[in-house]
Amino acid sequence: MDITVKRLDSGIGYVFRKISSPVAYCALSIKAGTRDESLVQNGIAHLTEHMLFKGTTKRGAKRINNFLEKLGGELNAYTTKEETVIHATVLKEDIGKAVELLADLAFNSLYPEKELVKEKDIVLDEIASYKDSPSEQIFDDFDEYLFGDHPLAMPILGKPKSVKRISVNDIKDFTAKHYTLSNMTFSIVADISDARGESMVMKHFGGGSIVSATEHVAEGNPVQLVVLPEWKEKRILRKTYQAHCVVGVPAFDLYDARRLPLALLTNILGGPALNSKLNLVLREKHAMAYTVDATYTPYTDTGLFTIYFGTDKSNIDKCLDILDKELLAIRSKELSPSFLKSAKKQLLGQLAIATDNAESQCLSMGKSLLFYGKVEPIELVREKIGKIDSVELLEIASGLLDRDKMFTLVYS
Repeated sequence: MDITVKRLDSGIGYVFRKISSPVAYCALSIKAGTRDESLVQNGIAHLTEHMLFKGTTKRGAKRINNFLEKLGGELNAYTTKEETVIHATVLKEDIGKAVELLADLAFNSLYPEKELVKEKDIVLDEIASYKDSPSEQIFDDFDEYLFGDHPLAMPILGKPKSVKRISVNDIKDFTAKHYTLSNMTFSIVADISDARGESMVMKHFGGGSIVSATEHVAEGNPVQLVVLPEWKEKRILRKTYQAHCVVGVPAFDLYDARRLPLALLTNILGGPALNSKLNLVLREKHAMAYTVDATYTPYTDTGLFTIYFGTDKSNIDKCLDILDKELLAIRSKELSPSFLKSAKKQLLGQLAIATDNAESQCLSMGKSLLFYGKVEPIELVREKIGKIDSVELLEIASGLLDRDKMFTLVYS
């Protein structure tokens, strides 16, 4: 997999991969997310993402929405705790138009007052819809309870009170601070030449190219940069048909070498496959949970490992007891060579399928360059997975997956 990584004189990072396809993908990744907000402006990163589509100095909102669609293309965006991404999918002959449009949205948006009023209502409806979906709302509540005063505690959508008070000037101040070229990367996956891709990015994002990008080097920090709550378990009465539960603990950050072994452990415990340990025991064996999964999300200064399941209210404690036994087992004994080989094969297969999706690859490359200053080829990632051994996994499980150290939130 040939990947070109460069950094322009203007400061923006550029990453390109050539594929054989009539469809092209591009993405502008911006290091601006929920963690960059103040408490009184919680939700401004997400609201800004909405407002990018509401008019620029060159285009009105209607023209923005129709610009790529009339070419058969797609324009989209999303916000996370640490980034905002605007991305487009077009026919390869229209990639130049997509690159120009993303630059226009990022730097020339006007944020009209009347559109802000409309978008606030849309976001408030979105927040309300989360309240009606306890399986989603419980994750926001868990973050808030676990991280406390840390910026990661805030929900991406914001709180109704904070969203209502955000003004046009607030958005302009936020983008002036965070929507800078040195805080951005641009990724392209397309059947064009690297030179053409670089030329387009240079044209709309400025500066001559520097041959190599600057790699971000950081040591994994075992000290969690959060003040953990005193509680270990919290139960909230909710008028829901099912009980919902999240069990979790702060984990390794983006720069910790143990993040890949933890990703493998997460997949073993509650990955998307039905043969994950928790699926087999909670769903298949005991028929107590229809949905159960484990998730590991690394951030720049900490991370979060969680296990979620939904069950009948009468079964919540039985499920927690079963979960305790599974976690005790995985941190008490090394995985057998045959099981570990099979688990690695499964993760490698999932990784191969994910990287075969060109849009997913484009987004992943942009994020990697944004936070690491480099993009690792899939071959290197496969090699790292292959080197993971059972001793390392046992050490990580023993230190991290101890239920006495984990936090539990239950909607019952």
